[in-house]
Amino acid sequence: MTSRILVTGGAGFIGSAYVRALLGPSGPPGAAVTVLDKLTYAGSLARLAPVRGHPGLTFVQGDVCDAATVRRLTAGQDEIVHFAAESHVDRSIEDGTDFTRTNVLGTQTLLDAALRNGVRTFVHISTDEVYGSVPEGAAREEDQLRPSSPYAASKAAADLVALAQHRTYGLDVRVTRCSNNFGPYQHPEKAVPRFVATLLTGGSLPVYGDGRQVRDWLHVDDHVRAVELVRTGGRPGETYNVGGGTSLSNLELAGRLLRQCGADPGRITHVTDRKGHDRRYAVDHSKITAELGYRPRAGFERTLAATVDWYRTHRSWWEPLFAAV
Repeated sequence: MTSRILVTGGAGFIGSAYVRALLGPSGPPGAAVTVLDKLTYAGSLARLAPVRGHPGLTFVQGDVCDAATVRRLTAGQDEIVHFAAESHVDRSIEDGTDFTRTNVLGTQTLLDAALRNGVRTFVHISTDEVYGSVPEGAAREEDQLRPSSPYAASKAAADLVALAQHRTYGLDVRVTRCSNNFGPYQHPEKAVPRFVATLLTGGSLPVYGDGRQVRDWLHVDDHVRAVELVRTGGRPGETYNVGGGTSLSNLELAGRLLRQCGADPGRITHVTDRKGHDRRYAVDHSKITAELGYRPRAGFERTLAATVDWYRTHRSWWEPLFAAV
């Protein structure tokens, strides 16, 4: 049976990986995928090139805040997987307006259309940053949300709006909160590709503050598998943490990338720390493991090396983007 899925932000880094998986050889049979993407600086149709000729793919350039477009596209859809978001923390600190508009109002616009048009399932993609800094242990799904940045606050608000739609109207909403992603096609404003691009162009790695901030690293393929498990088997009204299982300080990450690129260990420059910089993120993903069988499969060292190789061989894709960062 054909499953009609609207994927918002499907030309972004994670959304496009999800679309490629849905329409790839291991994807669900008969999937018909409509991608809605505004194609901001962070979107790229090149990410969809491997599936561009697939008969199940429809691409629409548009804004999740455009109610008329969203109502039109959600009509006839069975499910929505909502990746679309403004996501770069530094940009949100400079000006949080677009983050509140896209991440909160855009989510509300989609939810209203989903309810009006009888969409069966709404999977909302969120982030571990909504929990704020976790001094010890790991955040669980029921923990209080303590976002620090305008970006994280906008995602926390979107989570609550989505879950309220379930509690008030009974819409089948499922929320995922992932840790830090990496992999091919990631915009070089993000940590891993920015560090790699910097090294490949002869620069020194800009590390915030003392570099001892800790992040859990999740390969995008593992994240995509987790989202698909939640779409196909998650419970309505539930939230699922998605972790990668490799926690590193920013200095440790920089050191590993220096080794992967064969660069001098001295090529690190400490820069002024980000405002409100969370010290440590950690999520407990035992719930999605127990309920849906999720476990990270992508070995960190292997996939980090593969990611470095991808950027090394795809300079034409990231160099124009890196020049604008």
